[in-house]
Amino acid sequence: MAAFQELEKTKVAIVGLGTVGTGVARLLLDFGDRTARHAGRTLWLEKVVVRNLDKPRGVRLPPGVLTNNLEEVTQNPEIKAVAQLIGGLEPARSIMLQLLESGKDVITANKALLAEHGAELFDRARELGRTIAFEASVAGGIPIITNISQCLSANQILSIHAILNGTSNYILTRMEEDGCAFADAVAEAQRQGYAEADPTMDVDGTDAAQKLAILAHLAFGARINWREIPRQGIQSVDAADLRYARQLGYRIKLLAVAELVDSQLQLYVSPTLVKIGTPLAEVRGAYNAVSVVGDAVGRVFFHGLGAGQMPTASAVVADMIDVVVGRAPITFRTLELWSKRYERLSPPPPEKRPGKFYLRFQVEDRPGVMAELTGVLGQHQISIASVIQQEPASPENNTVPLVIMTHQTTEGAVLSALEKIRHLSCVQGGYVMMRVRP
Repeated sequence: MAAFQELEKTKVAIVGLGTVGTGVARLLLDFGDRTARHAGRTLWLEKVVVRNLDKPRGVRLPPGVLTNNLEEVTQNPEIKAVAQLIGGLEPARSIMLQLLESGKDVITANKALLAEHGAELFDRARELGRTIAFEASVAGGIPIITNISQCLSANQILSIHAILNGTSNYILTRMEEDGCAFADAVAEAQRQGYAEADPTMDVDGTDAAQKLAILAHLAFGARINWREIPRQGIQSVDAADLRYARQLGYRIKLLAVAELVDSQLQLYVSPTLVKIGTPLAEVRGAYNAVSVVGDAVGRVFFHGLGAGQMPTASAVVADMIDVVVGRAPITFRTLELWSKRYERLSPPPPEKRPGKFYLRFQVEDRPGVMAELTGVLGQHQISIASVIQQEPASPENNTVPLVIMTHQTTEGAVLSALEKIRHLSCVQGGYVMMRVRP
């Protein structure tokens, strides 16, 4: 420990001492020799800014480090880099601008802030000659930002298929392995600390769409409003769908997808059937994974904890090291991320998006029903790959579930067919539609 303290000191700060901020403080204070070895200098934690000085903390800070006054950071020219670890949009946006304007380089894990205000913040940072580093904003401890923006820069990225929300993946895993209902799996995720009291942004696909917008910008050079990315969450996934998917040789995952199809960038977030035995299908629990295909490297796969205190803190501190040694500023200036020179892109309409689809209906148990449904599918040039039809649960029950897996078609054709099918007298209630990953 003494050896690293003798090195040159670069003073750093943390704004926000929540779960991730506490992890960052632990790494800086307890493993200073490790960070010093990689940085060639000591990352000296000078200040930690919080709102409530009296709140119990999960880390012991040296005397004089904790403050509730942001000006102790902004007005201290010796502090060079700040980990801004406040969630949400405000005051996170205003604080980041204050830090940049006071001459600080900023490290953030706030993907919602970047997805919403990335262009404004990055343009302002460039005007001021400052840097924003954001590895921790997507997939926690998985170094996907660096790999896409730097290590794979010799490639034209062709596709990204990713599990970017560990909460949803945990819920689906529990539903599949334990056979429990969606609400029970959500409650278990909350008990385990994977889901917030309000898990809406996780389960409705918002969190994954925000992260996908960041990855798509890095990989394809297009500025995307995350709200325009078609998204469907996992709320409608029933335990029955997980069972039927398994019978067909698949698992259901909430996939975030960006891929070039006929020179157009297709983007969506949706529950998707993924072939058992493939890497994405085997991602269990609260883990994240990203499968990237480049034209030169082929397929590469990244897997790890996508959230949590120490995995995310790992990414934050790695960014902090890159900032203070000068690597991140060079990359930041070179890439010009969220620059006006990048075209603002709206994803194309989904009608022509190709794919295979899983369809589930509740239908009357009588002769001719299958012919009625397949007739409508045939009218829309949709061929059938697999069918599951079970007997009624009891003699009194006159309806049965019917599961159909299509061959390759278009989403527009399927939606048009479903519009007709739902009006058939033999179909009771609605339907379930999910994409199938080839």
